[in-house]
Amino acid sequence: MSPTSSTSATDTVSTVSTVSPTDTVSPASTAATAGFGAGPLSRAAALLHTLLVVEALFLAAAAPGFVGLLLLGPDPANLPLAAVCLLPLGPAASAALYALHHRSGDLADLHPARACLRGWRLNALPALRLEAPLLAWLTVIVFTLTHFTATGLPGWWAVLLGAVGVTSLLWGAHALVLTSLFTFRARDTARLAAYFLLRRGSVTAAAASLLVLTGGLTALFTEALPALLAAPLLLSLLRSSRPVIVETQEDFTA
Repeated sequence: MSPTSSTSATDTVSTVSTVSPTDTVSPASTAATAGFGAGPLSRAAALLHTLLVVEALFLAAAAPGFVGLLLLGPDPANLPLAAVCLLPLGPAASAALYALHHRSGDLADLHPARACLRGWRLNALPALRLEAPLLAWLTVIVFTLTHFTATGLPGWWAVLLGAVGVTSLLWGAHALVLTSLFTFRARDTARLAAYFLLRRGSVTAAAASLLVLTGGLTALFTEALPALLAAPLLLSLLRSSRPVIVETQEDFTA
């Protein structure tokens, strides 16, 4: 073997030996990878992404009802048809709550669309079982109030009917959260919602504030604005309902 070939072989061996496994993945790069998406800016971006996706899917799921409402005129005689058009909102809101509850703050693990579709498949029928009677009851109340002068009832009946209607909506907010996150029979969900209506007064008050906010947005701007802000409104409802969720997990689930 010539000196030239010996030198080249030595250089080759030395070159290969300088590449060690520890040099390929440094501790600093590992720490940087593990910390990716853990900062406040990343969490805010993950939340914004989740809200946008959930809002888009909510509008898509509720679109048939919105189209029907646009075709109806502002005639009290159309109240039963309006109630029918509102039926898709229950499953859509339930799916959105499910997706927001199971959202991830990790930018590398964001699947809000998958969670929303799963929530719709799981909760569409349970939500309808509770929403349909509630809408029927509210339709009776609103129809009576719009024709109150023809009933001949005293004025305090109107106040009573309005209070019953608001209480029914607050009960519906509790029932929506419970049916979105837990698997109970419809009558058990209805009883739990009535139980938490008084048991958790702070949660009920928070739901009432969201109801007032929604009504204010509708009265001051347009009926479409609450629908366009459905995702942040539902997120607020979810966060304010945390005591109800925790108590249900601890006391009413196995």
